[in-house]
Parts: sequence; C-alpha cells; structure tokens
Amino acid sequence: MTALKVLFIGGTGIISSACARLALERGVDLHLLKRGGPSVRPVPQGAVVHFGDIRRPDTVREVLRAHEFDVVVNWVAFTREHVAADVKLFSGHTKQYVFISSASAYQTPPARLPVTESTPLRNPYWAYSRQKIECEELLTAEYRETGFPVTVVRPSHTYDPTMVPFDGGWTVIDRMRRGKGVVVPGDGTSLWTITHHTDFARGFVGLLGRHEAIGEAFHITSDESPTWNHIYSAMARAAGVTPDLVHVPSDAVMALDEEWGSALLGDKANSMVFDNSKIRSLVPDFAGFIPFDHGAREIIDWYDSNPEHQVVDERMDALMDRLVDAYRPRPL
Repeated sequence: MTALKVLFIGGTGIISSACARLALERGVDLHLLKRGGPSVRPVPQGAVVHFGDIRRPDTVREVLRAHEFDVVVNWVAFTREHVAADVKLFSGHTKQYVFISSASAYQTPPARLPVTESTPLRNPYWAYSRQKIECEELLTAEYRETGFPVTVVRPSHTYDPTMVPFDGGWTVIDRMRRGKGVVVPGDGTSLWTITHHTDFARGFVGLLGRHEAIGEAFHITSDESPTWNHIYSAMARAAGVTPDLVHVPSDAVMALDEEWGSALLGDKANSMVFDNSKIRSLVPDFAGFIPFDHGAREIIDWYDSNPEHQVVDERMDALMDRLVDAYRPRPL
C-alpha cells in the first residue's frame, strides 16, 4: 500500500508537533512547509522539510511544484485572505485540505451543553474567533460550489509541556511561587475542557485521508472538563506551593484591559463541555485521555528544566496586582 502523502504547513507548534510525530509513527509520508528559524520543538525525524513562506503563494508554488499531496493541513491560517490563497494554491493538487479552526468559534456563551458540531458559530466578543468563522464560511462555500475537499477541525484549549494554560503564561506560576495572589476568572467553578496535545493527535491523525471527513467539521477535545479552581490548584501542586486564588469577574478584567478581557469573555469565561461522538464515529480509538493533573506536572517539570523560558510578563503582572488588590475579599 502506498503511504499517505501529507503536507503540514507548520508542524512544530504546540498541537501540530504531536500530530507530526504520530503521523510519522503510523507510516505517513510527511512533508513540512516551514519558513525556517529556531523552534522550541524540533522537526521530527523522518519528515521532509521544504522551506517557503505560505504568505507568498508564488514562492510556495515553486517550492512544491514537483509534489501532489493526498492531504494538506494548514496550521497557520487565521484570516479569510489566508484560506482564499490556499484554495487557489491547492485546488486540484490535494484530495483533502484540513483547516484548523477553533472551538471558540462556537456560540459564546453556549445556550446549552455539551457543545456538538451542530452548535451555531457565533462569538461577539473575540475577533480571533470571528475571523475563524469567516474562514469556515469561505471554505464551506468553496466545497458546495466547486467541490474543494475541505475538512474543518476545531481544537479547544490544547496544551503541551511548554504551555502554561493561563493568560500571562509563566507569570502566573511565578506569582504563585512568590506567594502573590493570582486572578481566577469568575468564581472558578465554570467547567473548562483542556486537552493534552498527544490526545488531540490521536483523533486528528485518524481523520487524514478519510473521504468521509470531506465537507465535514469536527472538534477534537478531551472528555475531561475540570473547574478553573482545579486547573489552578493542579498547577500550584505541581509547582510545590499552595495558591492564593482571587476570583475576579471577567467583565471587570475587560474594563481594565480590553485585550485580556476579550479573550476571557470570548472563550475562557464560559463553561465549555464537548460531545466527541462525531470524531469517535470515524476514529474509534480516540479514547483514554491524559488527566490534567499529570499534564500539570509535565509543564512544571519542563519549565524547571528550561529556566530561560521562565519569562515574567511585567504588564500582565502589574494588571494582576491591580485586580488582586481590588477584588481580594475583605472583612466588612
């Protein structure tokens, strides 16, 4: 049997790196299109690397002119212009084009849980999500009108050992270890689905080359949905400290800082629980997830082994100081 020939545009990111490794383990003939430069995550052994800039389609066409692919996956398409360029570039040159959208494109806040792939797409709070929706709309129209073989994949909050899963990143862990209060959105009891990148990869790689996935959308998430209080506490335990959690309304964060507040109101402020029945209908072995308590230890171990990445965002640190001071409970 001829190996599936797959192009990843990107391939060394938080999610794509795990997908690249698993694809190679399963015998995929994997090609990566990269602009070059250093990466925290190395190119996996066995992948064929092509150097080119997807934002300059003419140069990519030249680099890839000798190749046809069974599957093309664009990990770095964020706007309508990006996917429109891909349609022109890859029409007639691939049997499946996979667009990486976002679960934040779903109705926010959701009217009911769990979220399924038929949940409406609407996010009035976050421009990032609205741009992903626009991309999906263009690609759906191309599929209907010309048969462009698109599959849409919507990751939710997916992490690897290099990613602290909080706005502000390592700044939050630094504050914990210094005994300072950390900002938890809302009252900390909302449910949040958080997915290890190797779990996502099992679902994702199972979709590659599947004709049943053409014209369809899938989210791929863990079945674990801990509260934010649990997520913060798990990270604190892994860091060897007891956290000082200060609960702050997300709209108060928005009033202080629009960028941070938009990301909260457009995503993390809402309970998000997903029904993974659809991905399991095509990938039955998508099961057995890495619990976040284990993932939290991986994250802290990685940062403690790589102290050069323990970077404190001074702007976020100052914003957190203001919010903690304003919202820490005080006796009446």
